[in-house]
Amino acid sequence: MVGTVATILAATIVNVAFPALLREFDIGHDSLQWIATGFLAATTTTMLATAWLVESFGQRRTFLVTMAVFLAGSVLGAASWNTESMITARVLQGAAAGVMQPLSMIALFEVFPIEERGRAMGLFGFGVVLAPAIGPAIGGWLMLAFGWRAIFLLAVPFCVAAFPLGWRCLPARRTAGPRRRFDWIGAALLALALIALLNLPVMGHRAGWGSPAALAIAVAALGLGIAFVSWEARARAPLLTLALFASGGFRAATLVAFAYGLGLFGTTYLVPVFVQDIAGYTPAQAGNLLFVPGLVLAAAIALSGRLTDRSSPRHVVATGLACFAASSLLLALATGSTGFWMLALWLGIGRAGLGLIIPALNVGAVQTLPAEYLGHAAAAVNFARQLGGAVGVNLLAVLLEWRLVAYADAPGSGATAAFRDCFLVVTIAFAAAVIPALSIRKHVPK
Repeated sequence: MVGTVATILAATIVNVAFPALLREFDIGHDSLQWIATGFLAATTTTMLATAWLVESFGQRRTFLVTMAVFLAGSVLGAASWNTESMITARVLQGAAAGVMQPLSMIALFEVFPIEERGRAMGLFGFGVVLAPAIGPAIGGWLMLAFGWRAIFLLAVPFCVAAFPLGWRCLPARRTAGPRRRFDWIGAALLALALIALLNLPVMGHRAGWGSPAALAIAVAALGLGIAFVSWEARARAPLLTLALFASGGFRAATLVAFAYGLGLFGTTYLVPVFVQDIAGYTPAQAGNLLFVPGLVLAAAIALSGRLTDRSSPRHVVATGLACFAASSLLLALATGSTGFWMLALWLGIGRAGLGLIIPALNVGAVQTLPAEYLGHAAAAVNFARQLGGAVGVNLLAVLLEWRLVAYADAPGSGATAAFRDCFLVVTIAFAAAVIPALSIRKHVPK
């Protein structure tokens, strides 16, 4: 729990510092987004390796090394002297976060017997959801008192507490014999495909979508993606089990998970920048704005679990998607004079929608699959969510930079219009995701 909360805090706490980092490093949003996207892309890649790491090295060693990597990334983030060093720090933090989240679930299921897992999951889930809710608020207060570098140092006490706990409480490797081979080729192809994919919008924005550089990156991203899928289809121990996608319900769930990541991480990127640059909020005020909707998210998750037990997951997921689409549409109408509590209400509607989606989506993703695929399915859905977050932040940041330039000569409200266009894109994405959500069925195959 300590390790997971630390890594999840790192995912969102830095967002309130984005306007300050724009000024500190003299960069645009197309460069700034790598600070968020680098974290999410690294998380996406390493998340699929957790099962192999635990099997090969045991929970204790995997946990301690992961926390050491996270600590190193946090210290480097606090000491960053340019954009490249900051992105490197965020990649290290993200790589650790990708391992930590599945590792925590493995440990939890081993520690608690079946009759206690529900309560343990609820307690653990509340902490996991609360961390990103309070992260921006804490980040804002730290920035106001000590500057943006203090945001990264917040992780140090968590790491100091985690090392002795992990050494004492987590088991060493239990299996004897040779270690199973890791899918290094699949991991390399996935990492290279993500780098190419996430570079494509940046290069298209800077050099033009028809430029040789943009076309070369597009071809590389497509080729690497096809190579990854082809390799995983025949690998003995693949990172991503492609047989899962034979289920129509699972395919629908992964599409919704992708949209979920896009909306959650995309709006968490946009909102702090909007309220600071357009409405003149301080970093502390920007963080406080995200705090109340975060509590709404936690409450909605508890409600969704009960609703999912009583009705079809597809109806719960579709309702959640509709709520978030409505929230994004309302945010598209926001201006610099929109009140604090009105913005909090609009954000709360969206976070309530996300809360409805999470438990129902997890149930809907795995309930049409045989039992032996459950672990692989959970990893794949998390992968889709993180990938959606990386792509969403990447695209929305580049879109924002493009629209800011396009509206530069507009009188008065050009910047507001640029954010409006971004929120409208999120609205369309979530409205479109309702279609696959309705394909999620409630049955277990015999």
